[in-house]
Amino acid sequence: MSRLFDALQRSATEQSGIETPDMMSLISSLQLPSEQDEQTDPTPEPKSELGQLVADGVQEASDLEDQTTADRPLNFPTVDVLVTPPSRLVFLTEPDSLAAEKFRFLGVRLRHLRQNRPLKKVLITSTIPEEGKSLVSANLAGVLARRKQKVLLVEGDLRRPSLAQQFGLRGLRGLGEWLQSGQQKALNIFYLRRPNFWLMPAGHPLENPLELMQSGRLVECMRQVEPLFDWIIVDSPPLLPLADTSVWERLTDGTLLVAREGKTEKAALQEGVALLKQSDLLGIVLNGCTNLNRSYYRYYSTPAT
Repeated sequence: MSRLFDALQRSATEQSGIETPDMMSLISSLQLPSEQDEQTDPTPEPKSELGQLVADGVQEASDLEDQTTADRPLNFPTVDVLVTPPSRLVFLTEPDSLAAEKFRFLGVRLRHLRQNRPLKKVLITSTIPEEGKSLVSANLAGVLARRKQKVLLVEGDLRRPSLAQQFGLRGLRGLGEWLQSGQQKALNIFYLRRPNFWLMPAGHPLENPLELMQSGRLVECMRQVEPLFDWIIVDSPPLLPLADTSVWERLTDGTLLVAREGKTEKAALQEGVALLKQSDLLGIVLNGCTNLNRSYYRYYSTPAT
């Protein structure tokens, strides 16, 4: 069990005197190193035996992918991105780092999951703000696109969007503008040349996006884009206290919940897990870990239901 859940478990037990249930019996976790760890250990590690298995798994999984849309041309505008190391888009800026390897491993696990269940539209959320869900969304889209898959990254947080800014993109019309327009064809999708995937930005923040999201326009948008892409990654708002994520959950095939060591409280995480449909919960990504055992990955899988 990770130190985050160990600490939460001890805190709850000490305060109540009652042993609380083991959260890891419900979820799976992928530990991502903290920024400090990446800075203090900049030299890439040699691949461990598990690292080689991960690489083999990527190849194996890619061979099993549905290639029906692989060669289909997509006529969307192309834009160039500006990515700097502070953006933490490690799949681009630090491809040989431990963090990038962890994201590649997460991509492998998702490819394996889709062998047993329909899984194309993946929702990325968190319980509260600033746990790293947008960072996870962008890096996951990047590693999935490496296997010559058509990947669409949707900036689904229409209140406080941040994804487009991570790529140095500002002022682009996005999902919010399309929801307010009378356009029938889904627009405002851009091909990002360097990361080699497509982005539907949120556009300008909306004051009350929930009404627009429930109008039926969002359902139509997803219906149009789904056949065009092999993966659709949706970066949604946090679960607490908004209802926006519940709309996205109904439109996607599975959910990854992001938690951050030292920030996510156990009570909030339990509440977040309870809000999600358990059959849709693919697992938890533990972000910002310190002092990882760097010789192997810790991943706890749960059977898909």
